[in-house]
Amino acid sequence: MTVLRRPLSIATLTLLLAACSSTPVAPSAVATSQATPAVEGAPAAPAPRAAATPAPTPSSNVQTVNLPPYLDPRSSLSTARSVYFEFDDTTLKPEFANLVETHGKYLASNPTLKVRVEGNTDERGSAEYNLALGQKRAEAVFRALKIYGVRDTQVEPVSWGEEKPRAAGHDESAWAQNRRADLRYPMK
Repeated sequence: MTVLRRPLSIATLTLLLAACSSTPVAPSAVATSQATPAVEGAPAAPAPRAAATPAPTPSSNVQTVNLPPYLDPRSSLSTARSVYFEFDDTTLKPEFANLVETHGKYLASNPTLKVRVEGNTDERGSAEYNLALGQKRAEAVFRALKIYGVRDTQVEPVSWGEEKPRAAGHDESAWAQNRRADLRYPMK
């Protein structure tokens, strides 16, 4: 048994010594270039400074995106999209002529762009009546857009009737906001 202990002890001792040994660290290139032989009694020379190199200007990966006017929140095409109507009426008010003209000219100059005109009503009247009235309002805006050269294939008039109110409430101010036709452009 002592015969086995001796080689085992030697192997263990060798492994311990190998684990404790360290490899010499080579001095860095900067340290060796700055090292000067020390002269006895002479003050140590200051290490020379490396030349200051300007930091590189970071480049930006941000790309400029040009939004079409109908998606740009600063454009009137994006902010003014609703035509309001009087109670039980489908006649366009004169105050919305500029809005219809702006959208009409824009659509005519962009013949591949499509828009949906969504007719809406207030809550008064039956569901069937309101769907028909909403459709007539959407078609009135559609006819007005065609005056400016908008093609039939560019516009889809639809009715939501009273299903998509803009304002909650059961008074004239809420009803006035719900009697409208909205122009909906694609979201891309």
